[in-house]
Amino acid sequence: MKNKTTTLLVIGGGPAGYVAAIRAGQLGVPTMLVEADRLGGTCLNIGCIPSKALIHAADAYAHAQSYAGESPLGIRVSSASIDLVQTQRWKEGIVGKLTTGVAALLRRAGVQVFKGRATIVDGKTVDIAVADEPVRIQCEHLVLATGSEPVELPNLRYGGPVIGSTEALALAKVPRHLVVVGAGYIGLELGMALRKLGAEVAVVEATARILPAYDEELSRPVLASLQRLGVTLHLNCTAEGLTEQSNGLRIRSSKADEYVLPADHVLVAAGRRPRTAGFNLESLALDMNGRAVKVDAQCRTSMRNVWAVGDLTGEPMLAHRGMAQGEMVAEIIAGAKRRFEPVAIPAVCFTDPELVVAGLSPAEAAASGQEPLVAHFPFMANGRALSMDAAEGFVRVVARKDNHQILGWQAVGHGVSELSAAFCHSLEMGARLEDVAGIIHAHPTLGEAVQETALRALGHALHV
Repeated sequence: MKNKTTTLLVIGGGPAGYVAAIRAGQLGVPTMLVEADRLGGTCLNIGCIPSKALIHAADAYAHAQSYAGESPLGIRVSSASIDLVQTQRWKEGIVGKLTTGVAALLRRAGVQVFKGRATIVDGKTVDIAVADEPVRIQCEHLVLATGSEPVELPNLRYGGPVIGSTEALALAKVPRHLVVVGAGYIGLELGMALRKLGAEVAVVEATARILPAYDEELSRPVLASLQRLGVTLHLNCTAEGLTEQSNGLRIRSSKADEYVLPADHVLVAAGRRPRTAGFNLESLALDMNGRAVKVDAQCRTSMRNVWAVGDLTGEPMLAHRGMAQGEMVAEIIAGAKRRFEPVAIPAVCFTDPELVVAGLSPAEAAASGQEPLVAHFPFMANGRALSMDAAEGFVRVVARKDNHQILGWQAVGHGVSELSAAFCHSLEMGARLEDVAGIIHAHPTLGEAVQETALRALGHALHV
């Protein structure tokens, strides 16, 4: 066994881990990183990036199909088809470019990368099972960035027709019948994309509505879109298991009725959980917060010089949160004074239409004891939205009624994910409605809806 020493060792090459390693390297901290699979983690390889590529391809295909009839834009096409194998090659090309880029950034920062499975010996010692000869690394600081994994349902184990998001993103053929278990953002993003590609899609959800993590006003336009697409919803229903022939899913309604949905594939999208198994984490006896590793505002665990970042630390499990945590930890190790106390962490649901939230909702603001001032601006009054034939949805602002300080933003509509930066800028800088209303926004853009929402909250919107 080879023996090596370093100041910082990072376990996990996903967004949280590779950012921690790159930033530490930039700051002159001797750094090593170990990754069992491909650099980039779930997000770059089998999550955020490939799913958005597939969603884009599905949207483009759906648009092409819509032009085969009477298009209000005057576009006519004779027919549209899709070669899903070629689509997958294009998607993998994007993934390859990004993962190759991460490797180059790590090299530039002077980070030594090991491909192999890590096993923790103690808080300063990690064994790595690499291809040629095992390596034991002694470190001063250990950063745990092992990410998360899909939740598997006891009665729907992965295998055969039962797939997770990873397999759904790699399909070489569009299934005739797809049943999605779970109406959260993962299930709906993939379900809508595969419906646009031609699959008959049914969604099974145990609660009374889709996107239960978001308030109903925001999810209502998504529900309308699902109905237009012909996605069948089975709300207040539970998945009981496959049929004996494995060609259907048995579901049970809240009224105890049981029936079968035909299914070539059953996509289980029941959420994710921190990845805590497989690398001897239990040997450290760290304080836990449920399944997640418990950390403080500097991402320190209960063991000195052992840090945890990203999905391993629990909700919200978002790549950009993990990146921010990883950067902070690297700077603390290098001697900076930092704390992870963001005012807001934006969350985006890439359904059709998209949905974005940052800060407090009206209900959350009221529950915190603040009297909220709430205003909306519809995209049907926005010139850019109308010119893109995408007038569905709105922007909503939540502010304090007494001093107009902005507490939260929400939006649903075409391309609203790109508004998240403006939302978070105003929240982090403690902006008031007057600040946003007084900024000159470019015309015609969707961003004008942000200004108009602030204006409407102040009682003098210009275009509605």
